[in-house]
Amino acid sequence: MEAVTLHVWRVPRTALPRVLVRMATDRARLRRHPGVRFAKLLGTGTGTGFGPGDVDATRWAALLVHDPTTTPPAITAWTRLSEAHARVDLAPIASRGTWSRRQPFVGRADARTQGMVLALTRARLKPTRAATFWRAIPPVAASLRDAPGLLARFGVGEAPIGWQGTVTVWRSAADLMGFAYRQPEHRAAIARTAQVGWYAEELFARFAVCGIMGDRGVLGWAQTTRSDPA
Repeated sequence: MEAVTLHVWRVPRTALPRVLVRMATDRARLRRHPGVRFAKLLGTGTGTGFGPGDVDATRWAALLVHDPTTTPPAITAWTRLSEAHARVDLAPIASRGTWSRRQPFVGRADARTQGMVLALTRARLKPTRAATFWRAIPPVAASLRDAPGLLARFGVGEAPIGWQGTVTVWRSAADLMGFAYRQPEHRAAIARTAQVGWYAEELFARFAVCGIMGDRGVLGWAQTTRSDPA
């Protein structure tokens, strides 16, 4: 059975030259590693906007679909380079759309639906629609900030412009669904997606969070008055 793993690293600014070299060379290394079926190295942002102004140059991520018995050397090298690291183990519940013309995630019948869930959205913008997309995002981002049950969020991208995505972690599937379908700003954005046609390619996937190891602060973990789930 394949594993889906999200790695997120916080790196010191002094390491940025080495990070940029690794971003250029490790993509192919990850894809070629035996047991890895799908791999993406990603830059990150705050998730409050999209584009160069939202980039967080000290946080980077990798998403792998792989044989659970293998850890590519490139992942180990990134962890050694970092000053903080979190690993999120995931089980796909549902996935719609494609990423690089592939369907990387296969829903598992045994994936639990109780407890924390992670939502991944990813889209490749049409260049002619980018400006209207960026103008439409601020209300959605503002409503997400205070959404009930949101534990963590950050933006992800394969490039600073045009290749956009978000990672959000929720206390429960009900909290995620409540935001996705009952929040007015998000419902309006969904409607506009169909009307305007912002995306050349898009994907939405939902996962059960099987475990989180390391520093949750790297994920932008929210500080709440209620106790966090284990």
